[in-house]
Amino acid sequence: MKLLIQRVSSAKVEVGGSVTGEIGCGLLILFGAGQGDTPEDCVRLASKVSRLRIFEDENGKTNLSIKDVGGKILSVSQFTLLADCSHGNRPSFTLAAEPGLAKSLYERFNSELEGLGLTVRTGVFGARMELSLVNDGPFTVSLE
Repeated sequence: MKLLIQRVSSAKVEVGGSVTGEIGCGLLILFGAGQGDTPEDCVRLASKVSRLRIFEDENGKTNLSIKDVGGKILSVSQFTLLADCSHGNRPSFTLAAEPGLAKSLYERFNSELEGLGLTVRTGVFGARMELSLVNDGPFTVSLE
């Protein structure tokens, strides 16, 4: 499982011209499930995200978590995070989980975040989405 996490001032996702998820201050999380990923990975990574101290305190130090700042999460599924570009010029996606499993893991991850008291907005699994964001910092980290 791979997460690309961006601290944002705002972010939204649209499908077919309709907004499906939108947040102000918080985290944009791009979520990719791989072969062999489990629900336990969702629990572990959701816990890590909830405690990740990447927001600035009153002294400008990155000491605060999303819970500390009252931020929200925009979670978007993105299987291309599992792309293997090591051979040739065309990415291979054989490392990505099959769609049924990936969808259930994506939903479980979002549910775990909500269970930790976080507000989560989402894209639409498997849809072609347009994503807009204002990256704050910029500040981007990845978790596996």
